[in-house]
Amino acid sequence: MPDASSGISSSRLKSFIERIEKLEEDKAAVSEDLKEVYAEAKGTGFEVKIIRQIVRLRKIEVEKRREQDELLELYMSAIGMME
Repeated sequence: MPDASSGISSSRLKSFIERIEKLEEDKAAVSEDLKEVYAEAKGTGFEVKIIRQIVRLRKIEVEKRREQDELLELYMSAIGMME
């Protein structure tokens, strides 16, 4: 029901806030789970920095990733880093 002074539905606003709070809690839990998995991988001898890079790259479409790789090589070659 809208508040007479401001036209705001307090119950609707409270619902949004509660949903956001729940999602923030879920996000924190997932973040903690990710830390644990990365720590486990590190404890097994894997390089976490490289794993994070692979995860990021896997999110990119193959063709876009190929284009990025080609540009990277071109730029590196242009500044003498391919030697």
